[in-house]
Amino acid sequence: MKNRSNYWQLQPYIQSQWKTIAKGFICILGYVLSTLCLIYLAGKLPAPFAEGNVKEIAKISAIALGIFLVRGISQSGQDIFMAQAALRVALNLRKQVYTHMHKLNLSYFETTQAGDLSYRLTEDIDRVGEVVNKLFHDFVPCVLQLVAIPIYMIYLNWQLTLALLVVAPLMAILIGWFGERLRKFSRKSQNRVSNLSAILTEVFSGIRLVQAFAAEKYEIARFTEEAEASRQAKYSTERLKAIQIPIIGFLEALSILILLCIGGWQISVENLNVAEFFSFLTAGVTLLDPISHVTSNYNEFKQGEASVDRVFEIVAIAPTVVEKPNAIALPQVTGKVEYRRVSFAYKSDQPVLNNLNLLALPGETIALVGASGAGKTTLVNLLPRFYSPLSGDILIDGINIQDVTISSLRQQIGIVPQETVLFSGTIAQNIAFGQTDFDLDVVQAAAEVANAHQFISQLPDGYYTWVGERGVNLSGGQRQRIAIARAVLLNPRILILDEATSALDSESEALVQEALERIMHHRTVFIIAHRLTTVRRSDRILVIEKGQVVESGTHEELLALSRQYAHYYSQQFSS
Repeated sequence: MKNRSNYWQLQPYIQSQWKTIAKGFICILGYVLSTLCLIYLAGKLPAPFAEGNVKEIAKISAIALGIFLVRGISQSGQDIFMAQAALRVALNLRKQVYTHMHKLNLSYFETTQAGDLSYRLTEDIDRVGEVVNKLFHDFVPCVLQLVAIPIYMIYLNWQLTLALLVVAPLMAILIGWFGERLRKFSRKSQNRVSNLSAILTEVFSGIRLVQAFAAEKYEIARFTEEAEASRQAKYSTERLKAIQIPIIGFLEALSILILLCIGGWQISVENLNVAEFFSFLTAGVTLLDPISHVTSNYNEFKQGEASVDRVFEIVAIAPTVVEKPNAIALPQVTGKVEYRRVSFAYKSDQPVLNNLNLLALPGETIALVGASGAGKTTLVNLLPRFYSPLSGDILIDGINIQDVTISSLRQQIGIVPQETVLFSGTIAQNIAFGQTDFDLDVVQAAAEVANAHQFISQLPDGYYTWVGERGVNLSGGQRQRIAIARAVLLNPRILILDEATSALDSESEALVQEALERIMHHRTVFIIAHRLTTVRRSDRILVIEKGQVVESGTHEELLALSRQYAHYYSQQFSS
């Protein structure tokens, strides 16, 4: 039932293309009617040939030529219209799944392989499109022929038709049996290919680490093992199809032999004339091709079910962070941030934040200090609603962030992460990320604030220099300054700096720190840093332990307490 339901979910996408599909159906009807006319004409040929009536033969041939022309035009029409509809269905499905994925919370992407998601959005949806195309441009015409031609055959001779259809139930059972096994084999094969894609994505994104650890042999062995498993899964599918083809072919041949034997007997007892038998025989032979196509298409549909399952598995995942139906746009804020008894856990039995309270005034710089896993990053990740708290409230300027639209909230929060992510495109496009239409002068002004203009202007194409995937052709300090320029361009009232300088050398750190100090003015800033030199000038330093604030004060005040912060400080500066 689950698989059938997933195919049923394609219905709205197919219905949206009903006009194009209707045109294709008109062409299909023309094709089927043309086929019936050709079968009828075949029954008219024996008499003129027996009499040597060349004129009558020429007349029938001319009519047949016209019918073949109509049949060919109809077939081209159905192919064109149905391909157009199928490709549009695949496009709409791909857009909807991709849009849905952007609504899923971060934890989903943290536990899912990027290569697997890419495969589902590309190969699996392409397979769904191919199934829809096959359904309308091949399967439906063949089914119509399998309905229309036997009706005509019953009209000609019901005894022969009944004898011919004796084998049909056995063929249907076998086709269904093979199809169900093909679905299972295909699901296994597609999972294996998806795993291969995931391995490639991981290795190519981390190729520097692979080479640094001389792990090429290990990765090659891992890839080879998965590739062999993929080969075996595909081989199982192809072997099953290879067994099916001769079995169905044998039953088709058996049907024709039964037809010849019974037809010959009926002619001998004068219950059937040669012309009728010739027409009936032509109809029987004409059935072989649609039977073959229906068998092949059914196999593809069962294989396609695996792709439909995999695609709609993503659609079925409900985002945990959702907007209220009546959510409002967050107005321009001053930057007052308040956490009220906020608790959060990634796993129910492992709390990360426990009834945490925090108040940041507009323009205040708050530094978060603590051991790894204390909850610092989780605390700031709740602010732009990357996650939702289990209990408690977070307010900006007194407005609960649960009551505002997510986009309006995030547009007023700038983030400079430890690891800067750049996308393929120009430097200007990366600074103005998310904007399709931007002013280059504004981008340049943001780069100047971020200490990035100097190195950008020295590049061959300046702001139009193409940034490679993940920005690998730029240094860490350069990437980080582009990230700061990106935050400057957003001009947020609230800024989150998550270990923004921890991975930089001293020269780059100085440039980045200078840029950060420029953009921190008149903004509410949350700083996460293990290097205490970067937090000493903060208005307030909060020490986080086990999801709670255990110390709060200025650098000097916390040193005077001689507690946890003083211990961290002495560890870093004991020399």
